[in-house]
Amino acid sequence: MKNLRKLAVLAVLGSAMVASGIASASGEEFPSGSTMARLSQKPTVRIGVKFDQPLFGLRDLSGKPVGFDVEIGKLIAAKLGFPADKITWVETFSANREPFLEQDKVDFIVATYAINDKRKQVVNMAGPYLVGGQDIVVKKGNPLKIGSVNDLRGHKACVISGSEGQSILIKQYPETEVVPFDVVSKCAEALKNGSVDAVVTSNFILAGLISKNQSSLELLGKLFTVEPWGVGVRKADTDFCRFVEATLVAADKDGSYKEAYDRLLKASLGGDGKLPTQNSCP
Repeated sequence: MKNLRKLAVLAVLGSAMVASGIASASGEEFPSGSTMARLSQKPTVRIGVKFDQPLFGLRDLSGKPVGFDVEIGKLIAAKLGFPADKITWVETFSANREPFLEQDKVDFIVATYAINDKRKQVVNMAGPYLVGGQDIVVKKGNPLKIGSVNDLRGHKACVISGSEGQSILIKQYPETEVVPFDVVSKCAEALKNGSVDAVVTSNFILAGLISKNQSSLELLGKLFTVEPWGVGVRKADTDFCRFVEATLVAADKDGSYKEAYDRLLKASLGGDGKLPTQNSCP
C-alpha cells in the first residue's frame, strides 16, 4: 500500500511539472510547448557554423570546429542543457543559411551572419553579438593602390556567395566586377594568384583571413558599412529568439562572453569584449 501511495505522489508531481514547464539538463525550466522545451528534449542540438573561417568557425586537426561563433553556439546549447559532446555541428555556407533553417536542417545558426531586413523577412535573428562592417583585403604592399571601396571600380573583387558584401557591391558599386566563391579561403587563393584584385567581406572575417596570411595579404581598415552579426533561428521561433538574446545578456553579465572574446578575438580585433545592445528579435 505504501508503494502504491508513493507511486501516486510521484505521478502527481510529474503531472505538475509537465503542467508548469519542462526542466532541461541545465536546470532551466521552459514553458510547455515552447521552442526551448522542444529542443531541450532532443538527444542533440544541431548548430550551423562555418568550417573555413579563422577566428570564428574553423576545423581543427581533429575535425571539430573552433572559434568565436562556435563558443557562442556552445553558450546557447549549454543553456538548453546540452554539453559540448551533445552538439551536432553542421557545416553552413553564406548562401544556405536561410534554407537550412527553413528546411529544418539546423536548430539555429551562428555563422558570421549579418542581420539585415531582407534576411529577417524569412528568419528571425537574435543579437547582435558583434558589430563590424565591410572592409577590403589586398595583396601585401597594395600594388594597385586601392584606398577605399570607390577604388574598386574596374577591378575584380572576390566575395562570398550569398554574403552581405556581394549584395552591397552589386547594388551600390556596380562598376566593380564581382567574383563570388562559396568560401573565403578560395577568395584568398584567387587574390594571391592574381585572379582577383581584392577580397570584400566583413572586417571580422577578413581579420581571420589575415591571421593566416600575414606575409601575403593586408587589410585596408576602411569600413564602408555598419554590420551587426546575429544568431539565426526559424521565423516561427520568436520565443527562442528572445531566449537567445537573454542568454547572450546573461553571458555578458557573468563574464563568459568576455572570456571567449578576449581569448579568441582581442589579439586580432582589439575592443573591450562587451556585448552590443540586444535589439533584433521581434
